[in-house]
Amino acid sequence: MQIAIINGPNLNLLGKREPDIYGSESFEDYLEKLKKLYPQVAFSYWQTNAEGGIIDQLHAVGFSADGILLNAGGYTHTSVAIRDAIAAIKTPVLEIHISNIHAREEFRHKSMIAPKCVGSICGLGMKGYQLGVEYFL
Repeated sequence: MQIAIINGPNLNLLGKREPDIYGSESFEDYLEKLKKLYPQVAFSYWQTNAEGGIIDQLHAVGFSADGILLNAGGYTHTSVAIRDAIAAIKTPVLEIHISNIHAREEFRHKSMIAPKCVGSICGLGMKGYQLGVEYFL
């Protein structure tokens, strides 16, 4: 089982950025926990602050991975291009958000990418990634 995790803008600051919303653990530390929990899964991880980088990575893994966990960050609410990239690939994409986007600012309530994803997990902290792995397994 190959699962690709793609994190978008500002998620490189997990553990430092707004810990009251996003927690105090870095994603790299959390990923090590996931690898120990699921030794049967080959994880790839990519983080970028650039919209085009997310698209390029979706194209790179979107025909070979068994599943993609995508946290597009702020691009979730604005990017038709990421939505189109998800529609163009074969691998199913599961939308992940650490915070509950529906309990935040109004502009975060609409996801441009959700209609092209197999599902969405939000508001459960980093545990959302683990639940996404469970879904693909």
